[in-house]
Amino acid sequence: MTPATPARQPDDEPQPTLSSEQLERLRGYGKVEVVQPGDVLYSPGQRTYDFIVLITAAAQMLREATSDLPEALVVSFLPGQFLGELNLLTGQSVYLIARVSTAGSIIRIDPAAFRRLMDEDTELSDLILTTFLARRTVLQSGDGALSVRMLGSELSRESLALRSWAAHARLAYTWFDIDSVAGTALARTIGVTVEQLPVTVTPSGVITEANPAKVAAALGLTYSADAEPGSATTDLIIVGAGPAGLAAAVYGASEGLRTVVFDAVGIGGQAGSSSRIENYLGFEHGISGTELTGRAMVQAQKFGAQLKSPCRVVAVRRTGALFEVTLSDGAIARSRAVILAVGVKYRALDLPRWTEFEGRGIYYAATEIEARTYSRAPVAVIGGANSAGQAALFLAGRGCDVTLVVRATDLYAGMSSYLAHRIEADPAIDIRLGTEVTALHGDQQLAAITVSGKDSPEPRRLPCAGLFCFIGADPETSWLSEIRLDSDRFVLTDIALGLGTADATWDKLGRGPLPFETSVPGIFAVGDMRAGSMKRIAAAVGDGASCVRSVHEFIGRAGM
Repeated sequence: MTPATPARQPDDEPQPTLSSEQLERLRGYGKVEVVQPGDVLYSPGQRTYDFIVLITAAAQMLREATSDLPEALVVSFLPGQFLGELNLLTGQSVYLIARVSTAGSIIRIDPAAFRRLMDEDTELSDLILTTFLARRTVLQSGDGALSVRMLGSELSRESLALRSWAAHARLAYTWFDIDSVAGTALARTIGVTVEQLPVTVTPSGVITEANPAKVAAALGLTYSADAEPGSATTDLIIVGAGPAGLAAAVYGASEGLRTVVFDAVGIGGQAGSSSRIENYLGFEHGISGTELTGRAMVQAQKFGAQLKSPCRVVAVRRTGALFEVTLSDGAIARSRAVILAVGVKYRALDLPRWTEFEGRGIYYAATEIEARTYSRAPVAVIGGANSAGQAALFLAGRGCDVTLVVRATDLYAGMSSYLAHRIEADPAIDIRLGTEVTALHGDQQLAAITVSGKDSPEPRRLPCAGLFCFIGADPETSWLSEIRLDSDRFVLTDIALGLGTADATWDKLGRGPLPFETSVPGIFAVGDMRAGSMKRIAAAVGDGASCVRSVHEFIGRAGM
């Protein structure tokens, strides 16, 4: 069980008190009403709720009582303060109760007016966003996090997928391991068996055999055009929420485009699985991929972009003046333009039992979740690029004995010098150059690997509880039927399409392809899936940001 912390009060969490001038500005966005003690301002399960500003009233935020947990105070709010947290931006349904504790007056601002407030008043917008982020951090521990409880095995691939998605979505939840006393007690209380794991307990019920899609639907984080007025037809749909897609979302939404982002797995893409990025401009001390993409996610939502995950897109096609994007559940979203930013999928080694051990000892990311599971255990990292180097250093820093398996004979051939130097100097990392993993061993979980190569002329078996694979990736383009690809199945865009593509389609438009535009006018491609891309986070961000200009030009030319 994630350790609980005492409920935090206003003196030890960010709880800004608004000035009289700020309160007056907020009056212009809502309506003033009088409330009495016991009045409920919002409660668990609500799809949306109003932004509440306390003028003379006071309120409390509480965790709802359950069959095994009493009602608990999470935080108190005083006159001059405001309620709400990050779910006002993310669209997650309410999971705590807000109840009036002292009679008085409040300002009630509905979601549409709140959106306008965030767009128009920079000072208040910055204050609200900073406070929401701080509150979500506080809510990720203690009584607030017990509103959503996840139960499973730390050695289960299904549990790992669920926890990884929850981490990328910045959810406030508490994890219980089924092998712990607390986990066993929870299973008994809610009446579930081991066969039903993983399980998620939400304010609306118990989800057995839980996966990201089921939990996202229960928490209101999946896409529903019917439930979101005005979202059935948008200006821009972005497929993929890695750095390129998130950059496009930030620039698209901030420039007034109604923007929806779909991602099949979780926010962050490959970058979100990076333990540390040290060569990204502006972060001289480095930043984790989860933190970088998490900030981008909130930034996009601040400007009004909707980020929906997991939502897998299975088809995109032009229908008249609009594009139809079909999701795997059959839902259809329509937009005036589409940006493809799906990225790539991880490569795996062609070894017996590889798929059997995926999620049970074999991983394609090295984050805090995996590091906690394998702390002080022998692990191996495969790969010779920066992602492998970052993973090796991260795991070594968490107490693991790391074997770095590199097929190349020169560590500096594919890795930045600063990383290679650090790896060579780290006593916890055993570097094996010109070497490959040739066999996997274990029962239900990976226990050992066999390596062969320059440093191991004879096959050698090494203990290995966790194998982290960073050997490259292939484009996720198999679902694209009408868009031209190169011989390696990367998407061709603009000049890469070649002069021969100035066919009747482009002649009719009276122009050639715009920057980042694919062979289908109005559909653009950015990031790692684009032929000729740099395969760097900064380059992907540049793609996404720059592509929005082409989207504006396309929509303008089309007269939409």
